[in-house]
Amino acid sequence: MTNTDHPAPECPARVCLSDPSFAADPHRVYAALREQAPVARVDLAPGVPATLVLDHRTALSVLHDPATFRKDSRRWLQHAPTDSPLVPMMSYRENVLFQDGPEHERLRQAITDSFRRVDSITLRGHVTESAEALIGEFATSGRADLLTQYARRLPVLVLNRLFGSPAELTDRMVTAITALWDGTDVEQANDELARCMVELIAVKRHAPAADITSWLLAHPAGLTDEEMLHQLIVLVGAGAEPMQNLIANALRLWLADERFAGDLSGGRLPVEDALDEVLWQDPPLANYAITYPVDDVELAGYHLPADEPVVISFAAANTGLAGDFTRRDGNRAHLAWSAGDHMCPARSPARLIASVAIETILDSLPDMELAVPAVELEWRPGPFHRALRALPVRFPIRDADSHGDVTPWNSRPVRTP
Repeated sequence: MTNTDHPAPECPARVCLSDPSFAADPHRVYAALREQAPVARVDLAPGVPATLVLDHRTALSVLHDPATFRKDSRRWLQHAPTDSPLVPMMSYRENVLFQDGPEHERLRQAITDSFRRVDSITLRGHVTESAEALIGEFATSGRADLLTQYARRLPVLVLNRLFGSPAELTDRMVTAITALWDGTDVEQANDELARCMVELIAVKRHAPAADITSWLLAHPAGLTDEEMLHQLIVLVGAGAEPMQNLIANALRLWLADERFAGDLSGGRLPVEDALDEVLWQDPPLANYAITYPVDDVELAGYHLPADEPVVISFAAANTGLAGDFTRRDGNRAHLAWSAGDHMCPARSPARLIASVAIETILDSLPDMELAVPAVELEWRPGPFHRALRALPVRFPIRDADSHGDVTPWNSRPVRTP
């Protein structure tokens, strides 16, 4: 990977990652593209060209070379189509996601230190309590959409606790973030998200507590209110949409694949196996880690233009590795959390939340099954996420037993800060 004065070929192929046909079967597209080259020309959306990295080794070379592949998108924005729904998602902000060098290190240290203060036992309790309360809302109906009624709502309740956010405020945040991921009403969603963060910062400045927002405000890095606003946007964004997709995708695998559905023993290992397989095969962020070459560059023998987005396909890079060992037996060398300086700083809490969420609903509703054939489940279009539209299930209706004991799913009310 070097700057080059001699001509290099352009990346082959061209697909649009926002097209519904891509969402329906991305692995077929990845395989076809990877047969031609380790990188491919794609459109993230109409009028938004990019290079998609499909190969694990090539992906690591990009992720570990911040001098060549920068996170700052401002030069790209000078030429980006202003009417594209992706622009708000890719617009430069003063948060850790768009920074390089010492400034990135300063912001990341504040985030890492704050997440280290999250007690895993306390977090497990928060997730369990919130999960049981949500299950109690639909357990007597015999049917549910696990995406909208469980996987989407559970991260909201957990974020309430972690960030010390009032419930109404976090609901507004997640609604705005979902609109940004989907590319709908993006300008309004962007403005609403900023308003929410300003309100949260004001609450925590006035009444700090044992939560991530307060810890960030008190960190020696000395984050300003403007910096706080942008860090909270990226942290809540990473804790909402991707987390709901991780939970939903793992539940889909469990319910659709007989290897898991036939092994309901109440133990923890099968759930961990399901999570590992999803992180390898259908990670919640399938294509991300966007960077921008500072100059024209040659990557894997192909020419990449300066300032044009380079996107890592975590899903393609993972599945391109040979052998079933990549998805089983605890092997976690996948790229679902990214790699290098921008590797996810909250991967341990995120995995814990997903694991407890899945364990709790499987223990509470052990006879749950998909309400439609797995092949009929639909995926939401979008260049970055791997996200279901719905996850309908059915199960025998449960109630208090004849002795008046209370079943786990209806034992606690929903609690918010």
